[in-house]
Amino acid sequence: MHDIRWIRDHPELFDAGLKARGIATAAAALIDLDARRRVAQARAQELQTQRNRLSKEIGQAKAKGGDANELMAQVARSKDDQAVAEEEARAATAELDAALAGLPNLPATDVPVGPDESANVEIRRWGTPPELGFTPRDHVDIGEGLGMMDFERAAKLSGARFVVLSGALARLERALANFMLDLHTGEHGLTEVNPPALVRDEAVFGTGQLPKFGEDLFRTVNGMWLIPTAEVPLTNLVADEILAESDLPRRSTAMTWCFRLEAGAAGKDTRGMIRQHQFTKVEMVTIAHPDRSDDELERMTNCAEAVLRRLGLAYRVITLCTADMGFSARKTYDIEVWLPAQGTYREISSCSNCGDFQARRMKARFRPADGKGTQFVHTLNGSGLAVGRTLIAVLENYQRQDGSVLIPDALRPYMGGLAEIRRDAR
Repeated sequence: MHDIRWIRDHPELFDAGLKARGIATAAAALIDLDARRRVAQARAQELQTQRNRLSKEIGQAKAKGGDANELMAQVARSKDDQAVAEEEARAATAELDAALAGLPNLPATDVPVGPDESANVEIRRWGTPPELGFTPRDHVDIGEGLGMMDFERAAKLSGARFVVLSGALARLERALANFMLDLHTGEHGLTEVNPPALVRDEAVFGTGQLPKFGEDLFRTVNGMWLIPTAEVPLTNLVADEILAESDLPRRSTAMTWCFRLEAGAAGKDTRGMIRQHQFTKVEMVTIAHPDRSDDELERMTNCAEAVLRRLGLAYRVITLCTADMGFSARKTYDIEVWLPAQGTYREISSCSNCGDFQARRMKARFRPADGKGTQFVHTLNGSGLAVGRTLIAVLENYQRQDGSVLIPDALRPYMGGLAEIRRDAR
């Protein structure tokens, strides 16, 4: 959510930020709505003050035995006029809030400007894609060949974009999640949280999925939402709260199932596990001091990269351009892992600094150490990592010509010492 006072003071900067994201200018219309709201509010307050004065005059008139009928008629008219003014203020406020809620965050000044993903900027690479010595198979052929990845039975149960993993592959997915959590909590200083997977409207509004992206979410018959990522509950843990400055930064992580309708992804990645309705993800969230959120973004991204480095998976990091960032982000780094079967890098993590955009929606603040007033916190979120996509990367990068898969050293303690996965491994 944007601060209308800042928009009034910086309309050109606001419109420039929207333009960079490919959105039409909006400052003038928002300022006009705000003016209507303030005029109506001032009128209502003026009428209230007038009525208070008239009420005193009525009391004085009656005390003197005079006729107060005209004064009482003025009070009645003033009350009706105030009700009209208050309704006008409520309507203008609702219209202004709705307009602000539908606008994305403004990009940071160092974000590359561009119309689509072609303007994203690669900033570094790590590792070398493996030379397998044979034509690589994709994760579907590998998993089905092992007899441990079943899309047909999943479709019988739930439809398209679901999978049933079994045996060593089910254990490998669990091992990956446990490895990530242990790394983030044991070495990166994050606090593990086990949050609800069902949340209310306020929570998905707070992180920016509502009102614009409800079609991408699953909703229950009683109006709850299945979380699209643990970002939603983890970030909303501080909603409507005032933290002490000493509480910042607050860093947390969670492994959850995530649910997405993928309504805007029709026809994309229909084969395999790349894009599913239900998937497992380890998420990282930081509640940060505004002066240090840029540093926290670098730290969070490095935490996600560390997972891939420990697994020996080649990757690259790119800065997303203005048109490719998510709705709530002011700056985003995508981490893309090498997939041999596709011969390219694919996204496995996005780490974003949202500034105070989500905090304003959630009313999440902190009190500075000097005790003077309150300020909005900054919020950050990042995948650390998408577990299903990491499973894909392990299968494809560690595949062998005979159909077996070598298990990375970092995962073997989580696999009971198992060094490889073969068809007969259960």
